Amino acid sequence: MKNKSKLHPNNKHNKGYNFTKLCEYFPALKEFVFVNKHKTTTIDFANPKAVKALNTALLRTYYNINYWVFSDKNLTPPIPGRADYIHYLADLLKNSSLTEKISILDIGIGASSIYPLLGNAIYNWKFVATDIEKHTLKSAQNIIDKNKLSKEISLRLQPDKSLIFKGVVKENDRFHATMCNPPFFASQEEAKQANEAKQKGLGKESVARNFSGIYHELWYKGGEKAFLHNYLYQSSLFKTQCFWFTSLVSKKENIKGMYASLEKLGATDIKTITMHQGNKISRIVAWTFLTDDEQKEWH
Repeated sequence: MKNKSKLHPNNKHNKGYNFTKLCEYFPALKEFVFVNKHKTTTIDFANPKAVKALNTALLRTYYNINYWVFSDKNLTPPIPGRADYIHYLADLLKNSSLTEKISILDIGIGASSIYPLLGNAIYNWKFVATDIEKHTLKSAQNIIDKNKLSKEISLRLQPDKSLIFKGVVKENDRFHATMCNPPFFASQEEAKQANEAKQKGLGKESVARNFSGIYHELWYKGGEKAFLHNYLYQSSLFKTQCFWFTSLVSKKENIKGMYASLEKLGATDIKTITMHQGNKISRIVAWTFLTDDEQKEWH
């Protein structure tokens, strides 16, 4: 099956899904695979269990992640899109001559531990990952342990939900980059309405989220804009401990305000990286506070 995505050139999923191969590696996917009226082999992308089975199969087939079990209530991240963030971040680091012993801070790892799993599998990066929920970290730690990655990925609880770096970033920590996939809804009701519209577009009446997700994964008071500006300000308090701060930004209209805020905060470089996944366009915004001389010290 071919898709219309324009994923990163290094993304293993550019040619769509080979369901025969995926079912060989993960037989549990078979029950969800069918041939539609267009004679295309596919799954029902409105079915949360089918979506989870597909992404589990992708991890097992292409990334040697053989254990990926977490609550059905938690967000099931789409592997092709998450891998894209990793690949574009790798380009950013390479362009800054950062290629060896890369250390990444993942802000809000989630129960699935997806970015550290992919970043380590693809580029052998090491990760420190944070979250505000103990049960989320417990789930992530279980996945990390079962895949024997505890030496590569370490987890830290952020006890204060209003803070991002303080309390988890230690004095001697130095990260080549941060990653973040912020919640983009302002409330549970907004998330519900968006999902209902998406299900209707898929021709379904169900209100179940096809990618699932619980509150702190999906919404934040003030929405994506409020979270991002909090993130920007707090990053300015740790200017020299990270080379590149980055975040996914789903709403294009938030970009202009981010640039204005970052310039006021003293960012020395700001970049917007556009990503295409099928009909969806998202972007990564990256910024650094390091001077040219400070950047040289990282090499």
